[in-house]
Amino acid sequence: MRSKLLIEQHFHGCFGVDFNTASIDEILFLSKEIYKYGIGGIFPTLVTDSIDNIKSAISRIKSAAHKQSDNMAKILGIHLEGIFLNPDKKGIHNDKYFLDPTVDNYRIVEDDFIKIVTLAPELVQDELFDYLSSKGIKIQAGHCIGGNLNRCDGVTHTFNAMSPISHRSQSTALSALINDSLYTEIIADGIHTSDEILKLLFKSKPADKIILVSDCLPCTYSDKKEFDFAGETIFYDGNRATSKCGTLAGSTVLLPNIIKRLAKIGLMNNQFINNPYIYHGIDLPGEIEWDDEFNILSVIT
Repeated sequence: MRSKLLIEQHFHGCFGVDFNTASIDEILFLSKEIYKYGIGGIFPTLVTDSIDNIKSAISRIKSAAHKQSDNMAKILGIHLEGIFLNPDKKGIHNDKYFLDPTVDNYRIVEDDFIKIVTLAPELVQDELFDYLSSKGIKIQAGHCIGGNLNRCDGVTHTFNAMSPISHRSQSTALSALINDSLYTEIIADGIHTSDEILKLLFKSKPADKIILVSDCLPCTYSDKKEFDFAGETIFYDGNRATSKCGTLAGSTVLLPNIIKRLAKIGLMNNQFINNPYIYHGIDLPGEIEWDDEFNILSVIT
């Protein structure tokens, strides 16, 4: 079986590389290595940080994008996950760097390479929604408690760091499930979401609105067991990566591993691979050849 190359729209790094701190050469190294795993396009995802650090990271990622060769996963833009989140659902993010989600504050870090912004919609006024939409930026609800997602294009790591499903009131997760126009990211690694909640999502959402993401960390495919991330010391025990207090910091597997896992439990749909192409209106050359169990046999350029 063949498919398009994978697109990873939400991950913070791997192979020991952290996009918030990585050098240009490290980013190029990562994009070359990850291509070998069938990932043809990436949106490096920046966690909350100081304004100066975020701007520096954006500059380095852009510079790396201009130096890429054909055997690298194409850097398609930046996913800005941090700074406009709700402190009540901050997860691993450092809330001392959170800003009010206004147009003026967005302009402080604004760059034409930012293609996705995760924010807490309940904190946002129409002006910022209008501004981001006018720039063609995908607006995703995440790290939030609001249930009104009408101005959003998608939802960031559905179920994680958001108000859960409620049978008595509106919530982020419930709105994500019942709004067929919303794209929904999901971390289907078996740790961030149970198989039962995956079944609910896959039954509730149209198959063409589900985007598989890894949200993986720098320790993925590295020998790192203890490392700094988002201002915290993160501990990786070979399965989970958490802060000292036990907060999940992200996953530790790449997207092909997630796809193989979904196939094993009978929940994989080939449409999931195509969805990021449709969501972002892009195309990439190359294909993956898989066996029946979704092991990658070869990456065809």
